[in-house]
Amino acid sequence: MSRHLLWFAILPMLLASETASAQYPVLDAVAGKVIQKYQGSSCEQLWQEKAQQQGRPRPPREEQAVQLLRNDPQMRALFIDKIAAPVANKMFECGMLP
Repeated sequence: MSRHLLWFAILPMLLASETASAQYPVLDAVAGKVIQKYQGSSCEQLWQEKAQQQGRPRPPREEQAVQLLRNDPQMRALFIDKIAAPVANKMFECGMLP
């Protein structure tokens, strides 16, 4: 019985997140690419890329995406919710997080 109550409590949250996510199909694609990049890269590759990027400006399309996330809190929250766990786990495995 408590399992059914749990589903009734969680279902509205799941539906709300799916509806919000459906509003931003490009966000899903970009988040998927970010996740694939981290999951498909070795720790050495991630460390090398981080070293190469320091002091270098972002490419224009990436800068536009970052600006869009800065200007749209709802989109930013959805993006971070999607990528946070897989990216943070990989960074932790690679010693990039304490």
